[in-house]
Amino acid sequence: MFIENYDIIVVGAGHAGCEAALASARLGAKTALFTLTLDALANMPCNPSIGGTAKGHLVREIDALGGEMGKAADATFIQSRILNRGRGPAVHSLRVQADRTRYHEYMKKAVECCENLDLRQGEIIKILSENGKVTGVQTKIGSMFSARAVIICSGTYLKGKVFVGESSYESGPDAVCPANLLSDSLKELGISLRRFKTGTPARVHRRSINFDKLQKQDGDEDIVPFSFDNHSKLENKISCYIAYTNEKTHEIIKNNIKRSAMYGGQIEGIGPRYCPSIEDKIMRFSDKPRHQLFIEPMGLNTDEYYLQGMSTSLPEDVQIEFLRTIEGLENVEIMRNAYAIEYDCCDPTELLPTLEFKQIQGLFGAGQFNGTSGYEEAAAQGLIAGINAYRKISGKDGLILDRASSYIGTLIDDLVTKGCMDPYRMLTSRSEYRLLLRQDNADQRLTPIGYEVGLISKERYERLLEKVSQIKTEIKRLWNVNISPKEANEYLEKCGTEPLQTGAKLAQIIRRPQCSYEDTDFLDEKRPALSKDVREQVDLSIKYEGYIKIQLEQVEQMRKLERKALPGDLDYSNIRGLRLEAIEKLNKIKPLSVGQASRISGVNPADVSVLLVWLEQNRREINKNKNHP
Repeated sequence: MFIENYDIIVVGAGHAGCEAALASARLGAKTALFTLTLDALANMPCNPSIGGTAKGHLVREIDALGGEMGKAADATFIQSRILNRGRGPAVHSLRVQADRTRYHEYMKKAVECCENLDLRQGEIIKILSENGKVTGVQTKIGSMFSARAVIICSGTYLKGKVFVGESSYESGPDAVCPANLLSDSLKELGISLRRFKTGTPARVHRRSINFDKLQKQDGDEDIVPFSFDNHSKLENKISCYIAYTNEKTHEIIKNNIKRSAMYGGQIEGIGPRYCPSIEDKIMRFSDKPRHQLFIEPMGLNTDEYYLQGMSTSLPEDVQIEFLRTIEGLENVEIMRNAYAIEYDCCDPTELLPTLEFKQIQGLFGAGQFNGTSGYEEAAAQGLIAGINAYRKISGKDGLILDRASSYIGTLIDDLVTKGCMDPYRMLTSRSEYRLLLRQDNADQRLTPIGYEVGLISKERYERLLEKVSQIKTEIKRLWNVNISPKEANEYLEKCGTEPLQTGAKLAQIIRRPQCSYEDTDFLDEKRPALSKDVREQVDLSIKYEGYIKIQLEQVEQMRKLERKALPGDLDYSNIRGLRLEAIEKLNKIKPLSVGQASRISGVNPADVSVLLVWLEQNRREINKNKNHP
């Protein structure tokens, strides 16, 4: 007997689970969010930071679609910085150091106050199903709850196992109990599971750090919020610091390398390629004399500091020894030792682009359960899974973001099409359209979609339309403003660029790398008063117009292939001309389009040509049968 009936149940209340539950409930579905403990909701077991290179793009996209992470980060940050300012705008990425406790409290309150959403503490041990469709869940104490869709957001808790040197024990992060029974239920449903591994550095006491010996790192003076809906004045509250390892640090780690759980052979899970442990850095990059670490506070009301870049599975005595060789940490006191953690996760190629499992209708996956790493990647998937679970039970087509629309689309396409052999981390280099997918224009790309889905209010959508109108109007005006050599040449020479020989449009001057929209104000008597973000968009749109045009042409070619749909039940072994490897991969992934098929590893251009020929022949055959019944 079911205790209660829900439309959607979300298993796990980390960053993926919170976004999934909030999205489905806000769209009108009666939703339950289950967590092992309410005290770990939206926990940050690793560094309490949000954003970073490419990850900041994801957070702004989450906000543009109507998610919560950006608002939570704005409300609880203690330092904010834009990374990669010395490079082009495509890779500028916002990152904030958040107050860990306040972030948890903010998100817990958002969940508690959300209409249609019940927050429940309890371990889910079984996914209930009938005839290949989800029907509900069962808790460890035997309670059953019905659901039309279930979203698994289990993070690193599925059969979690912690490693510190030669010691290991069953646990989730931060000493929370692991979820040991759900894995068996998932396997019974035919879902493939594998072991991944991640790690976290030690937390140390503030009083044991000599900050005078460290390199200070302050936040930006002019702070950019994560949320496009945030127009308040934001301020930094703390400083972060930088330190470096040295030859003595490396010597201690090398001398004890066999005591590392990873190098000692105790860990079977595959670790993250782009976030290696300190022993992995030293062994793989033995020619580097030092490695950077960031010393960052965990919050305003705690003396815990986080040592970013120093994750390790070495024993605690070795951790203390090598940390005390670092300048500024000679007397360091460890409050929480570093550890590695191993956990079960699924093979994301078993998912549709909607994040629904192919073999079980109504069952969705999101976050680290899908093989990713990072809070931001998890939250992005959770948002899409929540939207699509709602659309599934409502009889609507799923929301699928393509690679040219967003980093979220790139992330999900990479997972379900290419899979991942180690924990997937979003990088700007993963997108072939990154000039289009800047963090500054995420609202223009995705807020219309969020409005159509139902997570963006009419008022916010209308503000976006007004902003876009102002940008277009101002760009058009600048192409009609004439500037003479007499007016501009003194400024151009100061900028270190060629003077004008004849008159030019003001937009042509702004397009020059050495010039900007802001600096040419004195040349423009009729310049309107515009907001900072509108001015920024005008400047970038003019400067990169040619490059953007080229990428848009590439996008159109890609979308032509995306529009060529492939049947979901197609047996590719029946198509003559495909190579054996292509047949195997195509039958496993079951791509929805020729575009998706073209991105599958093992499918080459010749195979794509065969698919296009088959589609055309199939179309003609269908038309022939229609005309001659």
